[in-house]
Amino acid sequence: MNSQLEILVSELRVITQLRRVAALLSWDQETYMPSKGAQARADQTALVLTLSHARFTGPDFRRSLAALVELDSGEVSSDGLLPNEIRLVEMAWRDWHRATVLPLDFVGALAQLTSEAQQVWEEARQKNDFARLAPYLEKIFDMKRHEADYLGFEDHPYDALLDGYEPGMTSAQLAGLIDTLRPTLVDLSARIGDASQPGRADALYLEYNESTQWEFGMSILRDMGFDFTRGRQDLSAHPFTTDFHPSDVRITTRLNANHIMVGVFSTIHEGGHALYEQALDEKYFGTPLCEAISLGIHESQSRLWEIYVGLGRPFWEHYYPRLQGLFPDQLGTVSLDEFYAAINSVFPSTIRMDADEVTYNLHIMLRFELEQAIMDDNIAVSDLPSLWNEGMQNYLGITPENDTEGVLQDIHWSVGSVGYFPSYLLGNLYGCQFYNAAKAQIDSLEERIAGGDLLVLREWLRENIHQLGRGKSAAELTQDITGQQLSAEPFVHYLEDKYGQLYGV
Repeated sequence: MNSQLEILVSELRVITQLRRVAALLSWDQETYMPSKGAQARADQTALVLTLSHARFTGPDFRRSLAALVELDSGEVSSDGLLPNEIRLVEMAWRDWHRATVLPLDFVGALAQLTSEAQQVWEEARQKNDFARLAPYLEKIFDMKRHEADYLGFEDHPYDALLDGYEPGMTSAQLAGLIDTLRPTLVDLSARIGDASQPGRADALYLEYNESTQWEFGMSILRDMGFDFTRGRQDLSAHPFTTDFHPSDVRITTRLNANHIMVGVFSTIHEGGHALYEQALDEKYFGTPLCEAISLGIHESQSRLWEIYVGLGRPFWEHYYPRLQGLFPDQLGTVSLDEFYAAINSVFPSTIRMDADEVTYNLHIMLRFELEQAIMDDNIAVSDLPSLWNEGMQNYLGITPENDTEGVLQDIHWSVGSVGYFPSYLLGNLYGCQFYNAAKAQIDSLEERIAGGDLLVLREWLRENIHQLGRGKSAAELTQDITGQQLSAEPFVHYLEDKYGQLYGV
């Protein structure tokens, strides 16, 4: 490795370790921290993130970067560098360039505000008290407008924030994908609503022992290839994945004693994220080559496992007899056909995390529209509850009974993740195209899944996506794997085919 690159990588690793300390503080806050520790934790998190930002934007890192790249233009001096090393430097410069425009006191203030707001969100959600959270959201969105101004944008302030999660994506491109999706989703949802529900959905809502649920989910994780010597699973109100190193990846799930599939799909979903993190190349730890390409690509891995595998019939040909054996009183008289139809039932839901795959993206569209409007200062934070309910009625034909199951259901805004929601929609689209490619490239993939072989898919994903880190852009990766750019059409065809057969519509 080039000596100047070694210096840069050494600096990057120190900065990454500081960020991972902040991630550990956040993981603990979500899992085991006592509720009264919120203020102290906010101070701790703000300090560590401020130190990380100061190091990243400080003179030592600037010098190490300047030895390899023109700081004003981002043009890399390629002398003595391999192609993947050039990419490493390019991505390091991109991240540095975004970070250097943010003042140090701004970064610290935002970190402290969002850490406090996270705890307030928990309380507000429990008490159905949006007014409790509203002042924090007003400050957060105001700071996010300032952040967009610092970062700069061409067409829309939202683009500056979206680019932090999905590099290269714009709100105009996203709107084009949504314009293709929306009419199909609304029409298909309406047609299904007029049809009779197949299967035995009632059987999913009986009483299911949570300890047994937990063990079943853990067995699926093992079969997926999750390495428990390099990771663990815990419980949290809002499931998430946190990585500190490819050798230490933590996931959380949630269980519902009266709905067996909540825990199953939560575990599969977060397991998909975790497999990505565990397969990143350790030798590049601390650099962009040991990081996920984008949030949309990351979400594609969780949704690929949750939807295209976990909601598929081949998967349950193997796992349903096992589940029946664990819960004979609840499922003993329910056939595989009835169970498969039940888990693929389409019911408009007020809760995004409970939404079926037909209506799920409508939830994301609503959040995207509200985020754009509030970033433009076209609506006030105080208007969010009523606009949320209005949007739910327009898109799904239902209205939340209260703010807890409405505008307060997601943690994202309270932790400052404005621009994050579209990654869920993009993940569905990427995931569909990637799974189609996997089926084309792996002999008898779905027959192998039906036989209990999940590792063949894990290895294909590892080779084609996971181990690359940020070695390619999302657009380049999609083109290389699927032979086409990201499109909503494959997802539209998938839904029409699957639910046309299930519901006869």
